[in-house]
Amino acid sequence: MGNIGANIRQQRERLGWSQARLAREVCRAAGIAGEPVGRQEVSRWETGRRTPREWLPIIAATLGVSVETLCASQTVAEPPLPTLADFLPAEDPLEPLTARTGGRIGMGQVDDLQQRVHGLRLADDFLAGGDLMRPALRELRKSVRMFREHSYSDLTGRQLLVQIGELAQIAGWIASDAGQHSEAERIYRLGLSAATQAEDGTLAGNLAGSLAYQLSNIGREVEGVALARAALDGAGPDAPPKARALFFDRVAWAHTKAGGSENAQAAMRALGEASEALSANSEGIESPAYLYWVDAGELQVMEARVFTELRRPLRAVPLLRDVLGRYDATHTRELALYLSWLAVAYADANEPEESAAVADRVIALSADISSERTAERVRVILARLAEYADVPEVRAVLDSAAA
Repeated sequence: MGNIGANIRQQRERLGWSQARLAREVCRAAGIAGEPVGRQEVSRWETGRRTPREWLPIIAATLGVSVETLCASQTVAEPPLPTLADFLPAEDPLEPLTARTGGRIGMGQVDDLQQRVHGLRLADDFLAGGDLMRPALRELRKSVRMFREHSYSDLTGRQLLVQIGELAQIAGWIASDAGQHSEAERIYRLGLSAATQAEDGTLAGNLAGSLAYQLSNIGREVEGVALARAALDGAGPDAPPKARALFFDRVAWAHTKAGGSENAQAAMRALGEASEALSANSEGIESPAYLYWVDAGELQVMEARVFTELRRPLRAVPLLRDVLGRYDATHTRELALYLSWLAVAYADANEPEESAAVADRVIALSADISSERTAERVRVILARLAEYADVPEVRAVLDSAAA
């Protein structure tokens, strides 16, 4: 019986179904109104935390296979690659309440939420995580309560899940920027659950890629690579070009942070694939509005960052100078972050005076930004400049920072 979960997952993926889709199809095959079997129950079956037993014949019929096929032993040479289902919360944080006392809602309320989510996303272009953390969490709590406590049509419920997923992505990003990494991970996983239930593969990939980016940056590089790859694979080849370009960029960064020559080669391949994806023919394929910021310039920034991390300053410096020469100075946090990689690249190129000049600007820009990301980058720059402490320009920056 120990192979049942793996077999259910294998057959579900053969059909291209999500766990939520399988749950619905099982209930439909059983002729049961409502959903006594939900996404989280399918997850328990597939991970072996629960054996389906009486549900097994219905599951087999739903998947179009025999019970014997689901019970068959598997001889797997190596563990299967992770999928997005492996990163969903163990319990469903979005399970509707049995008694919904909040009344019925329609698309009007969902449209209002969509406008607030978009406003929060635009605010993140100009404000840092510390400034936006409270309003972001407040909106997320309100939207989850709306989904759990109210009734709505299937279409409205799906659109509400999509907005919760989008809100979780930006709220998770804000929490991460504020240095609240555990909170950000919880939020990202909640959003991943919402996007998966809504069967929105592009949104699920965006959430998973954002979490992978955080994991890669806080010392969990192996998990970061696995999740970035799962995000790309889960979205599939038919995802909009901007989305695939972003997902390849996340893969490139994850491999870069993981270190080693093989990961460096994988990072370079992913950068090339990101560029190809963005330039692919997108006729008839509209990218989601939340990917408005993904363009050739952003891919160029990631390429430069990868070269900087790999200690290839002669490749990184020209790219960064080109992007920064036309970057919107009103986006203070991103400007400070991108300049921070230029400062490090100059230090790697044995140009301490140039590095010190850029570092001074980064520190000035970061002074009034409530962002843990910029604070961490300042610490990285200062540590790198410490190797040139005998250079007068560098000494001045180090002394000023210490004061």
